[in-house]
Amino acid sequence: MSNELLNAILQAFLAQSGWEWLAASLGILYVILAAKESVWCWPAAFISTLIYTALFWEGQLPMQALLNFYYMGMAIYGFFLWKKQSSDNNSVNISSRSFKFHATYILAGLVITLIIGFYLASIPETRFPYLDALVMVFSIMTTVLMARKVIENWLYWIVIDSFAIALYWQTGFYVTIVMFLVYLVLAVYGYSNWLKLKTPLVKD
Repeated sequence: MSNELLNAILQAFLAQSGWEWLAASLGILYVILAAKESVWCWPAAFISTLIYTALFWEGQLPMQALLNFYYMGMAIYGFFLWKKQSSDNNSVNISSRSFKFHATYILAGLVITLIIGFYLASIPETRFPYLDALVMVFSIMTTVLMARKVIENWLYWIVIDSFAIALYWQTGFYVTIVMFLVYLVLAVYGYSNWLKLKTPLVKD
């Protein structure tokens, strides 16, 4: 990597807004708390995604804005689901899904991605339509797995985060890239920690 490119990245990194820094910090806090099965991960997620909804809309990434708007709703759903189960002393069990489930899950996600990506490609202002759609679709689906405590959600996040890094690299959200690099590490930690928290796994 040339010195000129490194300097350009550094300047762009320093120019990121305070809002993006706050959203990224809360996003990291969300994953750390989720890995520890803390219900307070969801309020952190709500505020983080509220900020990102506005940032991505301004950055002409409509699917990422829509995705974060969806995250806001899922943060409310996840909070009340985990809170209710905790107050009833009947916590949501960490579970695992079958190979057939995951094959169907991935195929469905790819088909939906192609449909949405094709539509987005027809909109001149949209940047990287298929990559944008891929990150959005699988993030939506995997957030449900997170809320339901399906352990493979962490493995999906490793892949999703990698694609998200590529998207944000090309669109200049450098602070968010750092957040997703941390997410990659935390996804490995989350998977390992959930294995320890619930053994043997409930098999669905």
